[in-house]
Amino acid sequence: MNRKMLYLAGASMMALGLQAGTAAAQDCSVNVGTIYPTSVDWGRPIAETALWVGEMINEAGGVDGCEVNMILRDDQNDARVGVDAARALVDIDQVELLLGTVSSGISIPILTSVTAPAGVMQMSCCSSSSRLTEIAESGEARGLWFRTFATADVQAAVAAMLARDAGIQNITVVYKNDDWGQDIGRLAAEAFEAVGIEVLDQIAITDAQPSYRAEATQALRGQPESLYLALYPVEGISFVREWIGLGGTTTMIGANSLKSDDFRTTVGLENLAEFTGTDTSSPRVQSAADFIEAYTANFDAAPSGPGLANSFDAAAIALLAYHAAGRDASGEEIAAQVSRVTDPAGEPIPATVEGFASAMEILSGGGSVSYQGATGAVTFDANGNVSAPAVSWGFDDSGVVEQSYISLEEVAAFMASTN
Repeated sequence: MNRKMLYLAGASMMALGLQAGTAAAQDCSVNVGTIYPTSVDWGRPIAETALWVGEMINEAGGVDGCEVNMILRDDQNDARVGVDAARALVDIDQVELLLGTVSSGISIPILTSVTAPAGVMQMSCCSSSSRLTEIAESGEARGLWFRTFATADVQAAVAAMLARDAGIQNITVVYKNDDWGQDIGRLAAEAFEAVGIEVLDQIAITDAQPSYRAEATQALRGQPESLYLALYPVEGISFVREWIGLGGTTTMIGANSLKSDDFRTTVGLENLAEFTGTDTSSPRVQSAADFIEAYTANFDAAPSGPGLANSFDAAAIALLAYHAAGRDASGEEIAAQVSRVTDPAGEPIPATVEGFASAMEILSGGGSVSYQGATGAVTFDANGNVSAPAVSWGFDDSGVVEQSYISLEEVAAFMASTN
């Protein structure tokens, strides 16, 4: 069944935690928690992608022969709601694996107050804060934390590269006042200064304010040539409309969080002609192209929103690790098997139902595989981090359009030069 149709038909029930899974019932089942901001326009496709992987795994035979029940909770892009949802999944649904979430400001308290203390593995598609690396390095994460999205350093560096190449002399940084925004805002400011661009101001935006006119006025005082925006669409729309209304520049660089149809249509293309976004990217390899083809066939649209490829790989790697660990595995045991799923010396396996079935057979036999997914051949460092190339993007009538691709080698070389 087309996952998008299933999701739209049952969105209200899923918000209450309906167990999702479409494969024929096996004799046993395992619960897997998923937490995503499904009430946000860009969050729904990320959740749908993870649920789709659950269907594929079930079609391939399930986790250790057991049906996967993907239990979906909406974090509403709110840390309190996300932590409560995680506690319910761990305490009531007894999950040993949690997929989620998007915002670092929600993933961090879930990790430190729920999953790590409970010994539950957590795999995020999209949280990029460097604070999560610090938590892993300290041992607080207990080896239970992984993410398939590169750290915020990459987007910050690419923003500085784009600004430098555009000849921008000065810039004002506007960031969301949460863990993610503070982190990427700081990193971006450091990157701009490292390439000789003057940072005129750094302005925090607190969500749910009735107006951002005061913040836009503050930003305007320095008459910056450009803005750097590390905001989510809701506050991004409000702030940019105030900024444009006050006569501010339309030269803007934005984080991938603004890859939103709501942002594009509400702010208006006439105000976004000089907007450039940054994002990490899948490498230009066959497995990434295969994902686009499979996604398009399943959802009747190409993957254009943020985090979709990362969501696919996070779910696939985590569920294959669960299979390798066994149906009764603990979170620690599941986490210990991730290296067998992402072993560069292992048997290469594609991210298809047939590939998953082959991987399960190899893993059950004690072997290892090299998962070749939507973001390429994924590997993790000691802190659960991945590396990635990057892209710049903009908007047109059709939605988000890629402007340029920046290889992993180019990203690494630029970051080394700024350090």
